[in-house]
Amino acid sequence: MTENSVFKPTLSLLDATMIVMGSMIGSGIFIVSSDMARTLGSPIWLLLVWLLTGLVTLLAALSYGELAGMMPKAGGQYVYLREAFNKPVAFLYGWTLFTVIQTGTIAAVGVAFAKFTSYWIPFFSEKNILIQLAGLNISAAQLLAILSIVFLTLINLRGVQTGKNIQTFFTIIKVIALIGLIIAGFAYCLSFNYYDRNFSQAFQAFTTQTSNDTITIIKLSGMALIAAISVSMVGSLFSSDAWNNITFIAAEVKDPKRNIPRSLFMGTLGVTLLYIICNMMYLGVLPFTGLPEGQTVIQRGIQFAESDRVGVAAAQIISPLYGSYIMASLIMLSTFACNNGLILSGARVFYAMANDGLFFKPAARLNKQGVPAWSLIAQCIWACGLCLTGTYGNLLDYVIFSVLLFYIITIYGVMVLRKTKPQAERPYKALGYPYLQYLYIVLALLICIFLLIYKPTYTWPGLIIVALGVPVYYLIHAKRKTT
Repeated sequence: MTENSVFKPTLSLLDATMIVMGSMIGSGIFIVSSDMARTLGSPIWLLLVWLLTGLVTLLAALSYGELAGMMPKAGGQYVYLREAFNKPVAFLYGWTLFTVIQTGTIAAVGVAFAKFTSYWIPFFSEKNILIQLAGLNISAAQLLAILSIVFLTLINLRGVQTGKNIQTFFTIIKVIALIGLIIAGFAYCLSFNYYDRNFSQAFQAFTTQTSNDTITIIKLSGMALIAAISVSMVGSLFSSDAWNNITFIAAEVKDPKRNIPRSLFMGTLGVTLLYIICNMMYLGVLPFTGLPEGQTVIQRGIQFAESDRVGVAAAQIISPLYGSYIMASLIMLSTFACNNGLILSGARVFYAMANDGLFFKPAARLNKQGVPAWSLIAQCIWACGLCLTGTYGNLLDYVIFSVLLFYIITIYGVMVLRKTKPQAERPYKALGYPYLQYLYIVLALLICIFLLIYKPTYTWPGLIIVALGVPVYYLIHAKRKTT
């Protein structure tokens, strides 16, 4: 029985696009611009980095469209790597996805949901330690994060119809809310804005470092500027990631050969435009530079927004009385829908791995509602475990290099499959082939090289996590031979 005859194709083009957008928009757009501003020191370079991130993401999405049209099967990127290369390469991707990428993101997004819930219900603060056990300090925020993950997993166990209804509804609501915030910000700028001040020396890039409230400014040019751009893209790339999740659930999309490429294009383009416009709004509402010891939102600026929450800072300017609560509500909506999309789609990869004998056998079965229940539960348990450790944030930092590496390999797979399977049906062909694919590979490799040089803490641990999958694969392979 084929995968497509087992799964029920129930997702429309709208549903698929909402999975792309909903999985991409989490809490990053409301936070990472602050650190990027300190790294780059220039509003023009900040916007250009967001634009470059959008370009890189869109190039990748357009290339994945060809693969999705060729192989509309559950597992998406895992299947593409298996068909273009071999099972070991595909397993390394699936291994990293399960141990860190998908589950770590689910944990981080769950805790972000809890942190912003504490604006309304202070009990759920990270500082409210409820349990001290075996050296672990378990906070109310962590427990709420776990409850939210368990709740969304239970929802998705009831069938893809329930999960996709939640995804589509909440993603539409959060996109409308984000657009509303942007419009309110630009309306505020009609009477007063910081554009003249922020763009007076727009191209003068510099890195701002602080130590004991002492600010050190380092001018950037040449290779130092390129390195700073690459390093700052860690935040923007994470904020724009998870667009490929729709490929994981391809077998449940109606007319997948047409709708998945379309949803990838529309979803990534839509989010990219929202992110750039949102940053334009930030630059109108807040001063770009600021002081770490500033007592007000204006004094701290974008660079030193409290806890890097530049979205909250902007909302406080727009609505001093209710801004924090409005933004908290928006981020709660955003992270809730984001996690639903991640939970809904990620389990399909582990289902595909189990069918290849590379994951726990029960994960290859579907329940009565036609969803991979065991995979959903395994994903839930591991993500909840990461919530308790409190190390998911570090793990996510570690894997950005690995995420880019697998994207590069997968896009190279487009070229491999053009040669090895020239007669395969391709309802959609990658735009600008092979030039745009080479452009993506070059850009992504440059980012990886600069991360290796300037951010080794982001790269080598991620490579170690991937490398640990090699002995695991051969242990599984040897066990299969003996059984």
